[in-house]
Amino acid sequence: MTRRVLHPSDFSRASRAAFLKAIEVAKSNRAQLLVVHVLTPIVPLPGDAYISPKMYDELAASARAFAQKQLDRLLAQTKKARVRARGFLLEGRRTRQSSASRGPDASI
Repeated sequence: MTRRVLHPSDFSRASRAAFLKAIEVAKSNRAQLLVVHVLTPIVPLPGDAYISPKMYDELAASARAFAQKQLDRLLAQTKKARVRARGFLLEGRRTRQSSASRGPDASI
């Protein structure tokens, strides 16, 4: 029996079909849907581009706010479909450690 379904999303059109399938699988199995997005670290361009620490923090905060808004939209859709769901915003390499400590039963 599937208890947890993992859906990693980059919020693209391509991941939309997988998200809808994940909702379908979670609903039919009465499973919890785990929606995960990994934030890409901001890497300054080498050469003449300098990003001050303040600007770096602003860019990172802006990226996080955008991702949270997109994640909230996906979670609203799961609620509308009556699927239990949790959303996770992760950074960089933590995905392996954090992709559900107990492990998902399915990844879509």
